[in-house]
Amino acid sequence: MTPTRDAQVISPADALSRLITGNKRFVYGTPRYGHDVTQAAATAGGQQPHSVVLGCIDSRVPLEAIFDQSFGSICVVRSGAHVLDRSLIGSVGFAVAKLGVSLIMVVGHKRCGAVNATVDALRAGTVSEGEVGYLVDQLAPAVREAGVDDPDAAEKAVRVHVARTVERLRLVGSLATAIAAGELRVEGAVYDLDTGWVEFLDQSEDQSAA
Repeated sequence: MTPTRDAQVISPADALSRLITGNKRFVYGTPRYGHDVTQAAATAGGQQPHSVVLGCIDSRVPLEAIFDQSFGSICVVRSGAHVLDRSLIGSVGFAVAKLGVSLIMVVGHKRCGAVNATVDALRAGTVSEGEVGYLVDQLAPAVREAGVDDPDAAEKAVRVHVARTVERLRLVGSLATAIAAGELRVEGAVYDLDTGWVEFLDQSEDQSAA
């Protein structure tokens, strides 16, 4: 996998480190990036993102902010409860193949409305129709794995769904090739709405080294 841009390639480990340290700056109230127009103008001529972050559409989870990343640093892909479809997988693949990102970070969050709705639907035995029904159908396996009747089903399902999304992305052909070459990592995390902390979930042994 070779980026089309002529720029220094950022390793998967360095990309992950940038997100971890950025989240620490965010939580400790010492952000480096204020997202002003001068920063936007400085990157208008090109971009060198190190990661693509896949997250939920929830308005309380602004991904650039919680990782304290400036313009041009990360590509953001969002859907309800970060549910994947063909266009999202294609967008992630584009960021890897054409922009040379070395890290895919899947971010779930606590008190996710889409996950809660799925838990409610499964417990009640109701069927959600239309677009919302699609989300419920996609999230149902994670809720069932977490345990529909578990009092903490929603919180557990968020973590299960993140792990399932990570594994699904790792099996995408072009991404699997880049992972095998040590050029890409796919990791998962859960954002805490109350504290601002991002919990980076356990990394698999085959991706522990950059």
